[in-house]
Amino acid sequence: MKKHTIYSELVYVAAILLLTLAVAMTAAADLGVSMVVAPAYILHLKFDAIHLGSLTIPLTFGVFTYLVEGLIFIVFCILMKKVKLSYFCSFLTCVIYGYVLDAWRAVVPLFNESITPPGSMALWARILLFAGGMVLTSFSVALFFKTYIPPQVIDFFVKGVSEKYSIDRTKFKIITDAVLLITACAMTLLFFGKFKGIGVGTVIITLCNGWLIGLFTKLLDKFFSVKAIFPKIEAKFSL
Repeated sequence: MKKHTIYSELVYVAAILLLTLAVAMTAAADLGVSMVVAPAYILHLKFDAIHLGSLTIPLTFGVFTYLVEGLIFIVFCILMKKVKLSYFCSFLTCVIYGYVLDAWRAVVPLFNESITPPGSMALWARILLFAGGMVLTSFSVALFFKTYIPPQVIDFFVKGVSEKYSIDRTKFKIITDAVLLITACAMTLLFFGKFKGIGVGTVIITLCNGWLIGLFTKLLDKFFSVKAIFPKIEAKFSL
């Protein structure tokens, strides 16, 4: 079977747009967000702004996303036992991701908390929104794994550490997701004394995400070959 050629740089753009859309969808469904974004989402629910006298600095979901992933980036560099300039591009991806996520949530009324409070839609609509977001999340992460441009830190963490220590990527992704889920559960109980942002949907994503990413990765490998538009730049992003 002849494979179709897709370009790595365009895959990167598509991955950011689709992944942020998926996160906005699951947050709006209010059945539990992905364990990957749960810590940032819980922090956003708890701390919506910093007040410095008359100055108010909003702390959005997107802002907390790249702050949390900044901490993961530090752990990543420790495990890799080195720091490269190209690694910092993964954090830049997180910043771009954060702004695009906030844009989705501001522009689309369905995702805007002030217009459509999370969980206010009919249950059937929430389930469809969640299911679509879950599948789209896994597909987007699989896309990120196909581009040489570093993905957001958590995906770069999985890709880099699994390669360095010869760990099966799908299994390592599942383990990483489980650790993030436990962390998020501890945070929501500490902040609210109950589960907020964490729900049955979070558990479903935790159980299915690694498997779905593996499935989409195999399908992409079967039907597409990825080529860089700028191969000289690609060579500078090796782990």
